[in-house]
Amino acid sequence: MANFNKVFLMGNLTRDPQVSYLPSQTAVCELGLAVNRRWTGQDGQQKEEVSFVDVVAYGKQAETLGKYLRKGRPVFIEGRLKLDQWEAQDGTKRSKMRVVLEGFQFIDSRAGGEAGGADGGGAEGEPTARAPMRPAARPAPRGPARPGPASAEPVEAPPEETPPPNADDIPF
Repeated sequence: MANFNKVFLMGNLTRDPQVSYLPSQTAVCELGLAVNRRWTGQDGQQKEEVSFVDVVAYGKQAETLGKYLRKGRPVFIEGRLKLDQWEAQDGTKRSKMRVVLEGFQFIDSRAGGEAGGADGGGAEGEPTARAPMRPAARPAPRGPARPGPASAEPVEAPPEETPPPNADDIPF
């Protein structure tokens, strides 16, 4: 049976990032992320729930997150789930599910609270985006041009769609 472990989350930081270093001098950044879900219940009332997620990043990404993010800032992350298990000082077994960050994008990193796009758009001195989230799609092959209608008005072309993935292109 094939396995797949991928998480995409967008939310706001619940605390300032905490950066530390391993003995190997690899940076480690721990983040708390709050992800909101809003919906309308069967009774017609608006409802909301908040999920709090712990995220850990390593290396250059950890340093970048620690440098540019602060409590309350939105961020989009990509990662994988990991179950950490340890024994507490009192001898009890403890565990925690965390997300190990593999990529991220700043969502609103402009000064003055202007909304930034998913590419981040940075304020002075801030990066516009880090760690690509996924490879760019290949352009769709173009077929022969079809003759348009006989009217004098220009006709807008339909938006190009990417073809569905071929089963042979899937790596697993």
